[in-house]
Amino acid sequence: MKLNNFTTQGIAYCEAMGLSRVFEAYADNCSREEIMQVGFNSNSGCVYIALENGISICSTMGQSVDYFINDFDNDDELWFDTYEQALKQPR
Repeated sequence: MKLNNFTTQGIAYCEAMGLSRVFEAYADNCSREEIMQVGFNSNSGCVYIALENGISICSTMGQSVDYFINDFDNDDELWFDTYEQALKQPR
């Protein structure tokens, strides 16, 4: 599995903590969902797992996870506290 946008100098502490949190959330909530991409957004400091179902599991600076959906129809970013809330959102 390729990790996108991490430096070749290793993974910083907060990024590593974020990765552990998003993988734990993935294991607990949606381990059967297909992963599209795992990466790091250097602009926001967010590590993420982007799923094929349109939901991303995100952790910023190693904090607790949020679930993100990009609503392309309205150009909105929708954030949820739980995976179940994100699943209820039409995509």
